[in-house]
Amino acid sequence: MVRDLKTMYGHLKRWSNTTDYYLESEYKRGSFIKKCVIVTIALHLLFVIAMGAVLLHYETHNPVTTPLMVYRTHIDEYPVKPVKFIPLKKIPDDIQKMVISIEDYKFYQHSGVDIEAIKRALVINHKVGYRMYGASTITQQLSRTLFLLPFKSMIRKYAELIIALEMEAILSKDRILELYLNYCELGKGVFGIKNASYYYFGRNIYNLSTDEKSRMLAILANPIVFSPYDFKNSKLITNRYYILKFRYYTYNKYKTMLQYASHQ
Repeated sequence: MVRDLKTMYGHLKRWSNTTDYYLESEYKRGSFIKKCVIVTIALHLLFVIAMGAVLLHYETHNPVTTPLMVYRTHIDEYPVKPVKFIPLKKIPDDIQKMVISIEDYKFYQHSGVDIEAIKRALVINHKVGYRMYGASTITQQLSRTLFLLPFKSMIRKYAELIIALEMEAILSKDRILELYLNYCELGKGVFGIKNASYYYFGRNIYNLSTDEKSRMLAILANPIVFSPYDFKNSKLITNRYYILKFRYYTYNKYKTMLQYASHQ
């Protein structure tokens, strides 16, 4: 009888110790998860505050340089040229329309992210069997250009979305477009449409032909690999080129007709 009681006591003690160890482990695990959540929230807040402060500065000041420009200079060793800034009101109207039509035709309607474009890109890319179209808005592209490095990852995409939404809340649409056109990457070390115009064609953007504008803006999709006169091997760039040239031709012809009609 006594032996049975001692045996039972031993089992109960071992069970109690095991239970205490389990509860202690669960407590430590819960405490660790709680700390991780707090740290994650704190980092998010710091990131949002920091980006907000920079974007407020960019509301009235132009970036001297960007992380992407620094990366191209020191890692890729491209001869990066300083940006030649052009105010939006001095950028040819047709160039603005061409960029919006090919990159983000709902630019003035969305709030930084175009959900319909994402769905459409998924369907098209699934049909063709490869990533033919992206769904990044002009705001998202500018977020990458101004703040991020050229490494594709889920964390980078997440940061891009946060910056884009915050950018839309702080900057006007015209300011976003102005920064985009002046800081978009258009070649190895070439940033902005003015630099690209001189680099590829040797003259100002005001003197470019329809074909030259179409070629220059078509390579926005992949400016490191392709140039305005070397994209025949890319179906994507070639399609963009013909779309741009057709849309610009249509817009210019319609504009000329309106001007002619107004003088009658």
